[in-house]
Amino acid sequence: MAGKVKWATDIEKSVLVNNFEKRGWSQISTDEDWNFYWMSVQTIRNVFSIENGYRLNDDQIVNHFPNHYELTRKDLMVKNIKRYRRELEREASPLVEKDENGKYVHLDFIPVTFMLPGDYNLFVEEFRKNPTSTWIMKPCGKAQGKGIFLINKLSQIKKWSRDSRTTTYRLGFCRFCTMKYTPSTSELDNMFVHLTNVSVQKHGGDYNPIHGGKWSVSNLRLYLESTQGKDVTDKLFDDIHWIVVHSLKAVAPVMINDRHCFECYGYDIIIDDKLKPWLIEVNASPSLSSTTANDRILKYNLINDTLNIVVPNGEMPDCKWSRCPPKEALGHYELLYDEDLAQNEGVECEGKPRLGPALNKGNRLKDTRKPFSTWK
Repeated sequence: MAGKVKWATDIEKSVLVNNFEKRGWSQISTDEDWNFYWMSVQTIRNVFSIENGYRLNDDQIVNHFPNHYELTRKDLMVKNIKRYRRELEREASPLVEKDENGKYVHLDFIPVTFMLPGDYNLFVEEFRKNPTSTWIMKPCGKAQGKGIFLINKLSQIKKWSRDSRTTTYRLGFCRFCTMKYTPSTSELDNMFVHLTNVSVQKHGGDYNPIHGGKWSVSNLRLYLESTQGKDVTDKLFDDIHWIVVHSLKAVAPVMINDRHCFECYGYDIIIDDKLKPWLIEVNASPSLSSTTANDRILKYNLINDTLNIVVPNGEMPDCKWSRCPPKEALGHYELLYDEDLAQNEGVECEGKPRLGPALNKGNRLKDTRKPFSTWK
């Protein structure tokens, strides 16, 4: 047992357990002295709560930051991205350039969003500008499609407001509805048309358990390249990378940088009919359940690559480690932003133009050039 990593989890999923066992690690109960704990978001709240006062040792690592919710709660994500834009505007950054209609050229990647009931008057004003629009109502802190509904009349939101007061990578999947999308208002209540969540779609009559309503990202790219062309497809994926990087930059100033912690985020991005991606939300605990064989393989590899980065060579965790793995240790992960390179070098990186601002030692944004669409 000496020198073996002792692991615990309160999420009993085969893709986790198989990866831990593959490394020869030893499973212990959650109340014993562990080295690696894959926790649910509920457990991480208890670990880092003021009442608990739990202090992690140098040889203990967990899979969430104490305030991960700054990115993974929908309302806080939007608030932090808006604050990020305002800060860049004060610094006269080229990243906040706007077009003739007043829309951001480079940072327009979240839909028009309001937090209700606080922003109700602003929402009404926007609603009346486009009275034929359909709006998505999403609870701030729920997942798996729970509590989501669509509206196209203000009377519907008033009813909801009254009711709510009475109750307290390179690899990836593209998810689809089991029924063809239609903008018809008669289908607003049909969740099989509007929600791609497996927990919803598996109850639909057209659900196919073989593919689970999913494509691999590589298949999506192949389809788009064959129907829309390679340049258009490359731009779409570049735009998705841009969203990931700048959403993380938006929360960097407020995220507690605890070296005992790492995160495996799940990004929910919707692609419109013009192939423009929009950030819907970021999940703190993306589903590790396997609904298909390809699902199981992808998620097993995801956990394997993640563990190789945060616990290199399966050795005892050490929060003092520099956390700069060699390129060959990244597995299927794709490096989108190299902060050291941004600080120390110019525009060129491996012969390609690099997108985004450099960061100085104080972690404040310092723009030195216009953004590029292709970057590393």
